[in-house]
Amino acid sequence: MFKVGITSLCLSVLLVTSINASTSGKLLLSGGVNQVEGSAGGGLTPWAFIGGYGTEDEIGANAFITNVKSSDYNMVSTGFVVGFYNRFEFSFAHQSFDTRDVGATLGLGQGYELKQNVFGAKVRLFGDGILEQGNLFPQISFGLQYKKHEQGRVVKSYGAKDDSGIDFYLNATKVILSESLLMNLTLRATKANQIGIMGFGGDRKNNYELMPEFSIGYLFTRKFIAGFEYRFKPNNLGVATEDDWLDVFGTYAFNKNFALTIAYAYLGNIVLKDKQSSLYTSLQVGF
Repeated sequence: MFKVGITSLCLSVLLVTSINASTSGKLLLSGGVNQVEGSAGGGLTPWAFIGGYGTEDEIGANAFITNVKSSDYNMVSTGFVVGFYNRFEFSFAHQSFDTRDVGATLGLGQGYELKQNVFGAKVRLFGDGILEQGNLFPQISFGLQYKKHEQGRVVKSYGAKDDSGIDFYLNATKVILSESLLMNLTLRATKANQIGIMGFGGDRKNNYELMPEFSIGYLFTRKFIAGFEYRFKPNNLGVATEDDWLDVFGTYAFNKNFALTIAYAYLGNIVLKDKQSSLYTSLQVGF
């Protein structure tokens, strides 16, 4: 019932806020894509840009589905983001993490799925990372992501202190059009284990830590951007070391309604399985 409700809400948002893409004043790819937790940005980290193609007097929205498949796990993230007047952003993502054979090893059962819901909000504080080309000052935004795990008892049995938590982050993003270059720095305060899939806090540490995240992209054409992301992560659980994440991505925007992202992601150790690398694919539909 919950999934059906979210799907209906997602479709309603797109219908209610739909704007003829040809009339939007924002440049192609100027809202980024939907990162794995739902916020507008790259695949792994949010950017300061507001999601959708709505300008200062418009509302825009995107819906997305992302699949991250490694040799031992598979995660599917679905959701949407709504941008209001190029100032505020609200997002939702439902993540389902398939443990496959590892689930049986952990005593959870073959193909056991860990699930969490992520509710996000972001506000552009000042600056415009694209239109203000006369200076190098970036666009600055502040955001948060409230994450609630659906199997709290399970993740707590492996050392997590909580089944819910809030990530706070500050973004600085700048596009230098003359150099076809995008740069982003995100500072995230978090206690999440594996972005929340393994709960929050742990037997090793249970305090907020400030984790930097970087993105750099090159605009080969107005429709295609490729780049690199790196996300530092905390290490709270004694049961398994947690590694930083990185990816090399390419995003092609067919138009302002459809965009496809394909990436190679290195995820390191994820609960009993080391050196996890994955194919990351994401389809975004929006206005």
